[in-house]
Parts: sequence; C-alpha cells; structure tokens
Amino acid sequence: MTPYARRGVHGQTVETLARRVLSGEIPEGSTLDLPALQSELDVSLTALREALKVLAAKGMVDARQKRGTFVRARADWNLLDADVLRWQFAEGTAAGTDAGLLRNLGEVRAIVEPAAVRLAALRRTADDLAALDAALTAMGDAGEGPAHAVEADLAFHRALLAATHNELLERMEMVIESGLAHRDEIVHSSPHGEDPVPSHRAVLDAVRDQDPDAAERAMRALLEQAVRDLDLVHGSGAEQQARKPPRETQGSQGTQGTQGTQDTQGTPADTPSGPQSVSEDTK
Repeated sequence: MTPYARRGVHGQTVETLARRVLSGEIPEGSTLDLPALQSELDVSLTALREALKVLAAKGMVDARQKRGTFVRARADWNLLDADVLRWQFAEGTAAGTDAGLLRNLGEVRAIVEPAAVRLAALRRTADDLAALDAALTAMGDAGEGPAHAVEADLAFHRALLAATHNELLERMEMVIESGLAHRDEIVHSSPHGEDPVPSHRAVLDAVRDQDPDAAERAMRALLEQAVRDLDLVHGSGAEQQARKPPRETQGSQGTQGTQGTQDTQGTPADTPSGPQSVSEDTK
C-alpha cells in the first residue's frame, strides 16, 4: 500500500494529522479548529475536509452539530487498519515505544499463523507451492540489502496465508505484514539475527509434504526465532547506547496553543493539526 505522504497534498495532510493524533499531540476528545488548521497547513478547506474524511473512515475522528470535528477515543479507532498500523509504527519508532506494539502483533501472529499453516498444508495447490518456492529463493538471494530481504519475507507469509484458501485469513495479511515489515526492517538492518532461510524452508517442506502437525511445529519454531532475533537486536542497541558518553539535555520548549473558531458544520476532514490548532472540548 502506498503511504499517503506520496499522494500529493491530500495525502500529506492525512499523514500529518494522523500522526499528530496517534502521538497524542492532538488528544482524544479535542475539537479541531479547522480555520486555524487550514491556515497552518496552507490547504483549502475542501482539501482539509476531504483529508479528515479519511481519518473518519478509520474511526479516528468524527463530527457533530454544534461540536464540530473532534478526535474520537482510541477505543473507537480501527487499530487493525493497514494505514493506522503503519502510522502507529512510525510514531512508536520516533518515540521509542514500538516494542510494545511489536509484542502485541507478535502475539497475534502466534495465534493466527500456526493455525493458518495447518490449513495451508492441507489445501495447498501447485501454484501455492510455486509462490512459496519463489519467495524462499528470493529470501536466499536477498544479498542486495535489507529491503530485498524484507520483501521476500513478506511474500512468503503472504503466499502462506493465500494457501489456506480462506479469504478471511488472507485478509489477516494486512495486520501481519505491518508488524512483520517493521520487525524485518529492524532485524535485517542489523548484523545480528539468524539466517531466516532454514526456518522458512522447514515450514515450506512441511506444507509441501501436507503434514499439518509438522507445519505447525515449524511455524512455532520460526516465530520463536523471530522473537529471539528482535530481542538480540534490541539488546545490542541498548548496549551500544550504554557505551555512549552522556550528553547534556536541553529543556524542551513548550508550544502555546491558540483558541480558534471551531468547525460546526459536522463534516469530518483529514488534516494535521498541532497544539495551536486544537481547542479542548468543553462540555
């Protein structure tokens, strides 16, 4: 999926606002000051509203008569949406809080993929095996850089879900890929971590042999290796950070918000808004 930031002004507005909401810069319950946002982002009001519609579709914002457009409670957000997951990882990486999200997605994978691989072993076709073989070959040849290794790994797990021939399980690809891509970028950019090919080959061999028990065991071993690799990389990073000389810390500079005219049209729009463009909802 192409990030919104690559889709022109509309996409950049979506990305900016989404990340401000996810980071808490625009808190839950805040009412957006659309005129202030329009001025800050230098976009038309129509473009702003169209952008907010994207976030509204993902459950992040809503609009009400007399209240205007506001940020909904996190419990209402579509956290499994591919864009929302990507935004969460982007914000988590910047804030150093992505480990918790990776852990949550790791638990989802541990529930979904062992069961999925059992179905794949029972239902795989010649075309499924060809796709898995191609992905494994690409994984072994991914010496050009981390990006190639990441894409090969994604292709393998995508083909594995497709081999279940269950369209609902196939849609789990969006959830699994977001976490897998982020985890792979960390691991494959590091000299640490085991060669992923043997563990993936064990899964493929069991699927090829139509042995669901062996396939499940191989998948669980693969997922355990994935956790070890990530722990190793994070541990190495912590050790390197500990060796660095202490740095002076600078005081953070606060940002003063300004009250502005609230949108009362009840039309969600997608746009970035900073503290200066958010007014706290008062009831």
